[in-house]
Amino acid sequence: MFYLIGLGLGDCTDITVKGLEVVKRARRVYLEAYTSILTEGKEKLEEFYGREVILADRDMVEQQSDELFSDADKADIAFLVVGDPFGATTHSDLVIRAKERGLQYKVIHNASILNAVGCCGLQLYSFGEIVSIVFWTETWRPDSYYEKIAANATRGLHTLCLLDIKVKEQTIENLMKGRKIFEPPRYMTVSQAAGQLLEIVSKKREQGDKPAFTEETICVGLSRVGADDQKIVSGTLKELSMVDMGDPLHSLVIAGHMHPLEVDMLRGFAVDKTTFSKYSEAQQVG
Repeated sequence: MFYLIGLGLGDCTDITVKGLEVVKRARRVYLEAYTSILTEGKEKLEEFYGREVILADRDMVEQQSDELFSDADKADIAFLVVGDPFGATTHSDLVIRAKERGLQYKVIHNASILNAVGCCGLQLYSFGEIVSIVFWTETWRPDSYYEKIAANATRGLHTLCLLDIKVKEQTIENLMKGRKIFEPPRYMTVSQAAGQLLEIVSKKREQGDKPAFTEETICVGLSRVGADDQKIVSGTLKELSMVDMGDPLHSLVIAGHMHPLEVDMLRGFAVDKTTFSKYSEAQQVG
């Protein structure tokens, strides 16, 4: 049996009892290591599980799945995912490939940022489509996610922005020369994401368009959700472009229309309560 097991968001103890039972008896245990990260490293997991954990990078999962599936027809193979197994489309593809090989599979769910984001006080049923914000480069500055944020804003819905993770990335030169030399890991911060969004706002104005959100739009920054040092900060988009949220992983929420209870919750996390009260009025309904 091929198992996809969610690890939750905090540390090694957040795995479910059902998931832990599978890990302890599985022939091999893989840890997916590129769509998200746990607050603790592989060594901590191995210590807690009492066994070896094999890191599975993007290349292994997407190009070498035969290795993952080896013996899954006659033994248990565990594939560990930070958060919930279906928080990334890559894992749906993994299930499809397992079924194509005639393998049985089971999914053991866990908490992910997609539901844990409710800790900030914004109501989950008021969220619209989720977007991913990627690192810009000097020659590549995509902003297609703006249209999705705008569509959510038009309907008064909040937008959860998942921020870019760069793990085992290669420079173009090393890639072309076939050299397995990787750049240091990079994790987008709330301030970096907010800064890019502010540039998009300026660009829309220069083009004569009215932006779907502005420097004064209330947003929420979250870091290390589920960990003991979890941090939540609310404020205007401009304020969040200057905030330090600490260690990764970070997420950003652009608030839509807010119920008074949501406003009250966010006020408790405000960078500046006076500024928050001033600008949150425009987004409060009910």
